[in-house]
Amino acid sequence: MYRKDGESYFIVDSHVHFWDGSPANQANRYGKGFIECFYDHHRSLSPSEWLWSLEKFGKYSEETMVDDLFTAGHVDKAIFQPTYLTDFYVNGFSTTEQDGAVAENHPGKFIVNGAFDPRDGEAGLEKLEALAARWDLKGVTLYTAEWKGESKGWQLSDPWCYRYLEKCEQLGIRNVHVHKGPAIDALVRDDFDVADVDEAANAFPNLNFVVEHVGLPRLEDFCWIATQEPNVYGGLAVAMPFIHARPRYFAQIVGELLYWLGENRITFASDYAIWQPKWLVESFVDFQFPEDMQGDYGTLSTDAKKKILGLNAAGLYDLEVPAEVTAGMAGTRAAVGAGSGAGA
Repeated sequence: MYRKDGESYFIVDSHVHFWDGSPANQANRYGKGFIECFYDHHRSLSPSEWLWSLEKFGKYSEETMVDDLFTAGHVDKAIFQPTYLTDFYVNGFSTTEQDGAVAENHPGKFIVNGAFDPRDGEAGLEKLEALAARWDLKGVTLYTAEWKGESKGWQLSDPWCYRYLEKCEQLGIRNVHVHKGPAIDALVRDDFDVADVDEAANAFPNLNFVVEHVGLPRLEDFCWIATQEPNVYGGLAVAMPFIHARPRYFAQIVGELLYWLGENRITFASDYAIWQPKWLVESFVDFQFPEDMQGDYGTLSTDAKKKILGLNAAGLYDLEVPAEVTAGMAGTRAAVGAGSGAGA
């Protein structure tokens, strides 16, 4: 737990990976391009003292990850978001099975999410059911721009996706994390568009749709969708490092999210290993809107920071929060991340 100035912060890193992007696992030039695109983000948005070599970035050890998250990084719980990319990587880039093995080695530290691809049809439904039984899934990760054979992506509004979302409801999987952010190397830009979130969130009000990367660079579109769909949340992966590289842009992102969604529907994420949680957590606790922007956005309270850094995700995943974190906060229910969405 992170403590500063007499305040305690329960940190849930809601978007982490344990990937293998090494040359040995790259199936083709697209695998090479994907990890190098990630590395470009790492280099361009990280403080110089936090930069890794490309070799380490491509494949880091389990011990490195655990130390970066829980020993150095102030993280109390981390949520795995698998990204299979089996067309690009021989053994997959980051799978539920790989994540689960790490979680079993470190009980109580990680939450394992599953994944599905509606293009897998009936067989995929059976696999999702098996994953849910094996890992007690509370969430899934969807990568709508992933390639599969001749297909270069899919939409949340596809009829087969609805079949899978219905299965999630049946299995008690409430949290649907959807990657909607900047295009990555060869992946089709339009398949990261946020427009399909609106229809799916409306059709499945009992599910929480966490839009990872808050739709960047389509922030305005995302905000207009989220303000009318109370079960839509914003995940700050990719947005967070702008706190260093472009602090006023970061202030604008957070300010707009607070205006449209409110402080109960925003979740912290490092997107490890693209960025390290330590400097992101410390920077966010110290963050305040510049004075000339406070006319539009006001100020960011300590209670709001606590919610964003961990309490909102704790509410989505039913995590126990130490009493010292919520002591003095207005409203116990709000303090554990309950908003007006499906998780309420």
